Amino acid sequence: MIELRGVRKRFGQQTVLDGVDFTVQEGETVALLGPSGTGKSVLLKHIIGLIRPDSGTVIVDDKEVTRLKRRDLAELRSGIGYVFQNGALFDSMNVLENVRLGITDENKYRDLEYSRNRVLETLRLVNLPPETMDKFPAQLSGGMRKRVGIARAIAGSPKYLLYDEPTSGLDPVNADVIDELVKRLDNELGVTSVMVTHDVRGAFKVADRLALLTGGKIVQQGTPESFLVSKDPQVQEFLERDFPDATFAA
Repeated sequence: MIELRGVRKRFGQQTVLDGVDFTVQEGETVALLGPSGTGKSVLLKHIIGLIRPDSGTVIVDDKEVTRLKRRDLAELRSGIGYVFQNGALFDSMNVLENVRLGITDENKYRDLEYSRNRVLETLRLVNLPPETMDKFPAQLSGGMRKRVGIARAIAGSPKYLLYDEPTSGLDPVNADVIDELVKRLDNELGVTSVMVTHDVRGAFKVADRLALLTGGKIVQQGTPESFLVSKDPQVQEFLERDFPDATFAA
């Protein structure tokens, strides 16, 4: 389980997170929504310990992330796959080498035969042909680079998957492909996922629950259906951009 309790974070004079409470149960897929610049990616990075809160607690599997020593934090991170917004592939490495970086067990990483087979398996899982392994990022389309980024995130067989805007910059067709991939991987791998996204329609298709972050706070968490009938004006305003014909509660 992932749990943030009263998390606050400021950068200079800007308050990004203002007492955030956020929970993800084991086996869930939760989409974190919100306008651009509201701190969704900042929240995600708190979960993996890339950013420390000014106050509040971040708990993953009953471990308080901010109190973990370096070795314990590395062990925790080994069970978390992170999909970066822009793919974050290394241009000088081919796909095999990029995906291999996601293998968190050092012995398995050094085993070249295991690494090659594991990369092939992850490429299969993200619907990429085996020959993709020998290509470089510059030779791939935007949608393919996104899928390679996901392949790297699952290469270490993580318990958790954190997606930072996995469909950003993609056309609607490729965005749908990634959404379906996220949903299928969650079912096939049995992982617990948090997906930061601005794509409301995609979130409704993929997520078990939604959370809306705005003004530094989570203003609502619940099922997609509960969002559609929400009386909260902030929820209604956010959804109306993507669901202009939806009927909201009076």
